[in-house]
Amino acid sequence: MYISYRLFSFRFFFIFLFLTGFFISSAQDTPKVWSLEDCINYALDHNLDIKKQILSVEANKKQLLQSRLNLLPDLNANATNVWNFGQTIDMYTNTFATSTVRSNNFYIQSTATLFSGLTKVNTIKQNSIILLASQYDLDVLKNDISLAVAGYFLDMLLNLELLDVARNQIEITKGQVSRMSKLVEAGSSAKGDLLNIQAQESAEALAVIQAENRLIISRLSLQQLIDLPVSPDFRIEKPLLKPVEDSKGLLTPDQVFNFAVEKRPEIKSADLQVQSAQKSLAIARGVLYPSLSFGGSWGTGYSGASQEVESTVYKKEFIGVTNVTGDTVFGYYPSSTYKNKNFSKQIRDNDNKTLGFYLRIPIFNGWSGRTNISLAKIQQEKAEIDLEIQKRDLRKNIEQAYTDASASLQQYNASLQKVAAQEESFKYTQQKFDVGMMTSFDYNNSKKDLTKAESELLQAKYDFIFKTTILDFYMGKPISINK
Repeated sequence: MYISYRLFSFRFFFIFLFLTGFFISSAQDTPKVWSLEDCINYALDHNLDIKKQILSVEANKKQLLQSRLNLLPDLNANATNVWNFGQTIDMYTNTFATSTVRSNNFYIQSTATLFSGLTKVNTIKQNSIILLASQYDLDVLKNDISLAVAGYFLDMLLNLELLDVARNQIEITKGQVSRMSKLVEAGSSAKGDLLNIQAQESAEALAVIQAENRLIISRLSLQQLIDLPVSPDFRIEKPLLKPVEDSKGLLTPDQVFNFAVEKRPEIKSADLQVQSAQKSLAIARGVLYPSLSFGGSWGTGYSGASQEVESTVYKKEFIGVTNVTGDTVFGYYPSSTYKNKNFSKQIRDNDNKTLGFYLRIPIFNGWSGRTNISLAKIQQEKAEIDLEIQKRDLRKNIEQAYTDASASLQQYNASLQKVAAQEESFKYTQQKFDVGMMTSFDYNNSKKDLTKAESELLQAKYDFIFKTTILDFYMGKPISINK
């Protein structure tokens, strides 16, 4: 009994492991269904242009930090070890040296700028502006990519629905082909009607293939846009789309523009470029001012030609004989031996310190200062024009999106009425066709008109959703197509 229980337990355990592994494997094999937010987030994380702009922002951060550090005094040290061959004047003994001489020089210097026409201060302010502008440029890039992803996502949704419409139409036609075949066999209908219906079936089969190709292309385009490896298993979520509302709910172009011109990153970036140009002009003017700095240094060195007395001996030498007495006169003269002066002693003895103020007054430098001021003024005017261009383009985009949304809404409403009318007309046509009161040619035309109306309705619907999404985005709302 105990053995049977253990066998049962082992079997249950292995079955459990098998089922767990099966479900995990099945879950891993199930392709991911991508929502619009998933696509946008993936694009923002993997887009190479965004990564490049992020690096530009980081570089501008380093540039700003360096401009702030430039306010600090500099400190530099130098050390040399030189062998001189041939005749030269030794810098420490100020005498000629003809033999090989080794010399060392050690030097530390520090300089602090006290005033330089506020060029360093204005450089810090300019780099702060450039950093903020680059961050806004990054936002512009993200916005552009997000809107593009939304457009491609909606295009794929549209092609999915158009494919469903095409497949529904061919199913209806297949039913009619089957029914007509039976009528022709029974002798109740002419074979020509069957041929017309079969020709319509072939045309609709081609329409299905074309719709599938458009879907494949839109799927490929969306994956390439978000930098996702292309896969035929790529699937997107079919959200519950926001409703198509009356144009009374839309803000006017002026209302959208007045809000967007204060909030949009491209406008802020262009405005900061104007401020940066103003700082460039201030820096160019600051170069014409005198500059004052304070500095100090310490230096010392060693020379192999520098010697000191090692010992002195006084030697007796004959000088001459006196004239009166004829005595011999002797003198004592020192005789010294020399040695190279000790390294550490020379370092102490050659010690040199300086402190000083340094004033630089620009008088004439080939007119470069005035030229730089003129160029800075031109750059400022160009930046101001670029700002106006950005405002103009923003207004044009808003007006275009509003006009397109209004036109799409009108087309949607007209298509909605047209579809309703075509559906009623097709029902009536089908009833007449079923009882033999209408030719297959007229039936096919009615069916084509209904399919065309349904396609136009879908296109107007998605176009309206995208254009209103753009207007909402200009109003600072996150990109969303959900209800």
